[in-house]
Amino acid sequence: MLSEKNKQPYVILNSAMTLDGKIAAKTGSSEISGEEDLLRVHKLRKDVDAIMVGINTVITDDPKLTVHKIPAKKQDNPLRIIVDSKARTPISSRVLNSDANTIIAVTETANSSRVKELKEKAEVLICGKNSVDLDALMIKLSSKGVKTIMLEGGSTLNYSMLIDGLVSEVRVCIAPMIAGGKEAKTLADGVGVDYMKDSIKLKLKKSYVLGKDIIVEYDVLANNPNYFK
Repeated sequence: MLSEKNKQPYVILNSAMTLDGKIAAKTGSSEISGEEDLLRVHKLRKDVDAIMVGINTVITDDPKLTVHKIPAKKQDNPLRIIVDSKARTPISSRVLNSDANTIIAVTETANSSRVKELKEKAEVLICGKNSVDLDALMIKLSSKGVKTIMLEGGSTLNYSMLIDGLVSEVRVCIAPMIAGGKEAKTLADGVGVDYMKDSIKLKLKKSYVLGKDIIVEYDVLANNPNYFK
């Protein structure tokens, strides 16, 4: 599904969080959702064209970003997209294995030798000068046939994608726990809005109980150019 207006991919922000909105403890620990939700996540991974995360997620969690919790073939794995302004993705990262193709979005100021090294493992796209231009990245991905993207964070990338109007849908697993901690990551960090009137507005589509967790699904409202009624 593509935005009829901008021809950009349909982006689903998917995350698990505690009741107080934390997606990880201050140590980086992020074991939040139950087994039933993990199966839901992997079904979603199987359904989308690509999965996108920020460099901090890669460095902290070293995820594979593949479909492995449910029966799947290699071709079921989505394209992996890493937003990595400074080309800091470790060469040993599991996102650079042969299980699926990977695109790394960097900037013009990224270290050229690191970019050259990464090009041996993945496709590298230059998008922006000092920080990755997410609009430009979405357009480039669309030109490559990417129609649906699952956005798995982290919190800074979540906020940037939301505030740039690039998220079409939000799906959140709310786990029955409270983590606390002012240094713990929330669903969307970043600069944040100054006034609530400027917040990203959502419309509830669906909510249901899944094991011990609650799943809520929202459409991003019409101030987002990717919104579909």
